[in-house]
Amino acid sequence: MRDFLPDEVRRREHVIGVIAAVYERYGFEPLQTPAVENIDTLMGKYGEEGDKLIFKILKRGEQEGPAVADLALRYDLTVPLARVVAEYRGKLPRFFKRYQIQPVWRADRPQRGRFRKFYQCDVDAVGSRSTIVEIEICAAASEALATLGFADFAIRLNHRQVLSGLLDAAGVEQARHGDALVALDKLDKIGPHGVEQELLARGLRPAVAAGFLRVFAGEPAAEAGGTSWDPANAARLAHLEVALADHAAGRAGVQALREIVAGAGRTAAAGRLRIDPALARGLSYYTGAIMEIAVPDLAGSLGGGGRYDHLVGMFLGEDVPACGFSLGLERIIVVMSERGMFPPTLLGTPADVLVTVFNAAGVGDSLALACELRREGLRVDVYPEVDKVGKQFKYASGRGVPLVAVLGDDELARGEVTIKDLRSGEQVSLARAQVAESIRARLTSP
Repeated sequence: MRDFLPDEVRRREHVIGVIAAVYERYGFEPLQTPAVENIDTLMGKYGEEGDKLIFKILKRGEQEGPAVADLALRYDLTVPLARVVAEYRGKLPRFFKRYQIQPVWRADRPQRGRFRKFYQCDVDAVGSRSTIVEIEICAAASEALATLGFADFAIRLNHRQVLSGLLDAAGVEQARHGDALVALDKLDKIGPHGVEQELLARGLRPAVAAGFLRVFAGEPAAEAGGTSWDPANAARLAHLEVALADHAAGRAGVQALREIVAGAGRTAAAGRLRIDPALARGLSYYTGAIMEIAVPDLAGSLGGGGRYDHLVGMFLGEDVPACGFSLGLERIIVVMSERGMFPPTLLGTPADVLVTVFNAAGVGDSLALACELRREGLRVDVYPEVDKVGKQFKYASGRGVPLVAVLGDDELARGEVTIKDLRSGEQVSLARAQVAESIRARLTSP
């Protein structure tokens, strides 16, 4: 959990603003939920690994007796959304599309791009089973990243029914599917040997573990021709159809993937989707398509999501279809900072102009000038003490303020203001009515 100094806050607000603007262009509405939820709302929704990372809050007050947790910090934004949909269903539209950009907390081990408190930038659509939902969500996430300047990313795509069919084909019994998926979710981090060891540690027989790796760590069959899709996707879809020939649910999952890939080709996600049979995503509430953003040379992903048609039903008593995607703000900022992707004008300019204070008698005039310039839409700082002009110039330069407005006794007597450009060293005196226009022109000049 971190403090954010001004430059970091500007970076964060820039990214959040871009993402929110894109989400709104896709018809998503804003939502906010409390940081704290009842612990029963959260527990049992994230799988074995996730439940261990929930920050629990002990009961409060002198009369509570033994230490028992009844509340918790929210782990993600999806479960709170499901609670909201169940609680306010009568007030929400039939197809509810919301975006939510708020912090979540996880009792995880901090590392590069991973923190105990971090922001998620979620979009979710509730109320439809159509694959149009997945296509639009992938397009919104793609457009947000592209607008931020990312070019080398892909959306890994899989389906939980496909995974279930492949697990059956590998000989993994139904009761062990959860264990197998938790291990598979770590394939890109610990490799095939590490996954095999974890499967054995979780009680899978060596022959089943070996069959599991043959299914998920191998490459698909030769590319299938005769389609208009990306050849790699076509090959993987064809391979999956063969592998799932006798598994009706798995084949239905393949068809859903085919529809998503085909539809995405007409959107901002065109060319971004990559069928990946090994993509698992560890959260237990996913029921259909699952997605994850992959960026070269980045451990982990920039975001992910999927379909969860039963989660709302845990609160409502009847299933409501839903699908969502979450972009990870922290990792996006880490990568953008390392790659120098932020606009140069974003950093180091807390104000457009600094107004000087010459003497106690002129304080009111300096404050009045600052007020006039702010009304003109300029960002204005006022030096807070009577001091030598040279020190005030040095202070402005150190903070990255490009211009200084000097209002001394001579300027007051002439009805003028002296503007000094700290970038070029140029200095000019102007009538007070011309100051705002002159500052704007200098700010936009090369």
